[in-house]
Amino acid sequence: MQIDSYSDLVRAAAEQSEPQRLLFVFARAELPEGATEEQQAQFERGEGGALAPVLCVDKLPEEVPHFGVLVEESARTGMEWDVAFVSAMSGRGGIAPNSDETEQPLRMMTEQIQAGIVSQFLAFNRAGDLIQLY
Repeated sequence: MQIDSYSDLVRAAAEQSEPQRLLFVFARAELPEGATEEQQAQFERGEGGALAPVLCVDKLPEEVPHFGVLVEESARTGMEWDVAFVSAMSGRGGIAPNSDETEQPLRMMTEQIQAGIVSQFLAFNRAGDLIQLY
């Protein structure tokens, strides 16, 4: 199934043979230290910069049926973010992974995002639009 929206993601998770748990890492765009004037200008136009993870959470698909649920919950943390990276984790034997099992995968996602390795994750902006990062 091709995923073109957050709704597609939730639907795809529900259609898997094993229950899924969705992994979210929220990141804020920042201007790296020592940025050049050109990099600063690009950043001010909403281009470039570095993504710094600020928050992560795991959820069952039915807990976050709409992207707005994530936005509302994240607002309660007081953390500002620009991009939500998403991955999924499959359960076994008809049982979805629990939150304890997501700790290491979330840590790995965070490390990969910090290193700029993001192509294997879905990325959504605050409006819930699927975006592509290079």
